[in-house]
Amino acid sequence: MSTDNALEEATEVLQQLGLKEYEAQCFVGLSRLSTGTAKQLSEITDVPRTRVYDAVRVLEAQGLVEIQHSSPQRFRAVPLEEATETLRDQYETRVDRLSNALRAAGEMEPKDEGPVQEMWALSGGEAIANRANQLLTNAAEEVVLVLGDDSLLTDELTATIGGLDDEVDVLVGAVSESLEAQIQASLPRATTFVSGLEWFRPQEGSGDELSIGRLLLVDRSNILVSTIVAGTLEEQAIFGGGFRNGLIVIARRLLSQGLFPGRDPREE
Repeated sequence: MSTDNALEEATEVLQQLGLKEYEAQCFVGLSRLSTGTAKQLSEITDVPRTRVYDAVRVLEAQGLVEIQHSSPQRFRAVPLEEATETLRDQYETRVDRLSNALRAAGEMEPKDEGPVQEMWALSGGEAIANRANQLLTNAAEEVVLVLGDDSLLTDELTATIGGLDDEVDVLVGAVSESLEAQIQASLPRATTFVSGLEWFRPQEGSGDELSIGRLLLVDRSNILVSTIVAGTLEEQAIFGGGFRNGLIVIARRLLSQGLFPGRDPREE
């Protein structure tokens, strides 16, 4: 990563963490200097000199910058480890406040709505992994998981499955023997298999950029299916619940048609 790209990314992340643009630029600039004046900081960041003082005061209030009251005033960023820990604490505090506020707001009960067979869409690998882990954590009887890409076999996934009750049957499939071997090594409690569904991966020369990322069926009534864009690993998913949900019915039938031998969900 080039210096310019690194500076741009650092500034962008700081803004995502709650700093305003000038504040982020000043902090990034000071992190590259042992100490600096408003004039020096303005020159390396393109922040107007008069705005440097305002930005630095905010940064000082947040514990990210120290000010030497000399003439001219000099500024320095706190050590990187200290700054990142401070930002992490602030971020976690905001997340906790958000969670508490949303819980306190309560849920509005829908009127006159009977049970529905729901299906929802979700984007982003991290969000999809979190939803998959939530479904896994709620498993009471059986988990069937098929992975279509090596990158999806993460430490978090193996820890979640490893923490399931012993009464929960765990079956994990892969689209290749090499991936199955990795699964066996990471999840000794699971029954593993190689998927018999060749369409989990796109055919060579087909021009199809999408492949199945993961297929998760929990207690034969909750499902998550994701696709991955080749090259970028961008992931999108649909998930839903309800024993009579159409997608779940199809998934159970696929399982009975040789996804793994000797197991027919319709017989259970």
